Amino acid sequence: MRLEVILLESHNSYQSDSVPIDDKQWNAIIHNDSSFDGEFYYGVKTTGIFCRPSCKSKAPKYENVSIFNNPEEALARHFRPCKRCKPTGERVPDQEWISVVTDYIEHHYAEPLTLDILANVSHGSPYHLHRVFKRITGLTPVEYIQEKRVTEARKLLESTRLTVTDIGRQVGIANPAYFITVFRKHTGCTPANYREQRRDQL
Repeated sequence: MRLEVILLESHNSYQSDSVPIDDKQWNAIIHNDSSFDGEFYYGVKTTGIFCRPSCKSKAPKYENVSIFNNPEEALARHFRPCKRCKPTGERVPDQEWISVVTDYIEHHYAEPLTLDILANVSHGSPYHLHRVFKRITGLTPVEYIQEKRVTEARKLLESTRLTVTDIGRQVGIANPAYFITVFRKHTGCTPANYREQRRDQL
C-alpha cells in the first residue's frame, strides 16, 4: 500500500493491536539503543508517530507504546513515520509532518500547548517546526492554536449558556481577560457581544 494513501487515514483510526512489548524492547526505547534498530519499531498512540528504537525523541509513556515488527505493520495501523529517525528510510514530506501537528492541536487544543510541546510531539526542533508550520499553513503554531480555540469558543457561545470564563477555560484559555483579548482579535468583538449578536440573528 502506498504511503500517501495510508497517511490519509484519520487521527482517530489508530489501532492498538500490535506485538506485545517486553522489557528488552522497553529498555531499548528509553535508552535509544541503536543495536535494536531493524529488530522492531515502536509507535506512540497519543501522537500516531512510529520510530526506530534509537530515536532521540522524548521517551513515551509505557502504556502509549505499540510494538511493530516492521514499518509496514506500523503504516497498516495508520501510524506516521517519525521525521527525526526516518523509520521507513525515507524523508517525511513537510506537509505530512505538519499534519501530525495540526491533528494533535485538533485533539488537544484545550490543554496547555507551547511550541516546545508541539516540537516534542512531532519529533522536531522548535525552530524548524515554527518555520515549516508557517510556510505550510500560513500561520504560526500559536496563531493556529488561537484560531482553533476561538472557533470552538464560538460554538459554545452559540449552543450553551456557559459563562465566558467557563468557555475560555474549556477551550484552553484559563485567564478570562486574555481569552476576551484573543477572541476580540479574531472576531472583532468580545465573547459577550458575539453571543448577543448571534441571538439577535436567530
